[in-house]
Amino acid sequence: MSIKLDEKALRELQLAELDGLNFFDDFCRENGLTYYLCGGCLIGSIRNKGFVPWDDDIDVLMPRPDYEQFLKLYKEKNPSERFLLLDGSKENTYGNIFAVLTDTDHTLVKEYQKDMDMPKGIPLDIFPIDGLANTKPARLMQYVWTMVYSLFRSGIVPKNQGGLLSFGSKVLLGIFRGKNIRYKIWKFAEKRMSRYSFETAENVAELCAGFYFMKKVYPRRIYDGVCEVEFEGRKYLAMKNFDEYLKIPFGNYMELPPVEKRVAHHDIIELKLNVKSR
Repeated sequence: MSIKLDEKALRELQLAELDGLNFFDDFCRENGLTYYLCGGCLIGSIRNKGFVPWDDDIDVLMPRPDYEQFLKLYKEKNPSERFLLLDGSKENTYGNIFAVLTDTDHTLVKEYQKDMDMPKGIPLDIFPIDGLANTKPARLMQYVWTMVYSLFRSGIVPKNQGGLLSFGSKVLLGIFRGKNIRYKIWKFAEKRMSRYSFETAENVAELCAGFYFMKKVYPRRIYDGVCEVEFEGRKYLAMKNFDEYLKIPFGNYMELPPVEKRVAHHDIIELKLNVKSR
């Protein structure tokens, strides 16, 4: 059962999350990699110069080429024993369809992770941005490959997506049970879904960000150039055209949502700051 953090505990979590973001920002700048604050963090940077008061995590985006280079360099350099990179492999998928940099100086457990053998630290979620196909049929197939990739990489039946999709997902996971075959399927699907170049595509999408966001279409020009935005007293990178970016999924993002929607959206079942992840 998820826990509800009071205002003090939530703020302590937010400040702890900054360590991972600062480490990630330093690594990217040192290695010439592009990333962007996104979602609630980007809204918070524009509206509050820091966290949205009820937000409980940090997400960043990377163009697919930078994302792949980040994974390669981080695994080669292994720059930290504290901040571990959790990326899917044949042996471990961690329930995610994107890379996570986890701060193991703390313990944070989400509902879907409770039975997984993995470091359960404070996560920084890193999402790739992929080029989209130009035609509707090709884009539809791209979405299909994305769902295949998501299912077999995470190994988790999607919730709240309709009975037919859930049933089909259970059947497929029941048929393909072995780690080897699941790994082959999701690697093949990943190649198919990310085959369109980020640099040359007319439109791009956050295919690994879940069902709602994967279908949001962003003109590629939004990501032409970066700027710096203030977040909790430090400058971080954002897409230069952040206003156009934010309006696509959030509309008038400067307007506060209704009070009943000012809540965290992640199912945290355990949080122990300054207690090392097991």
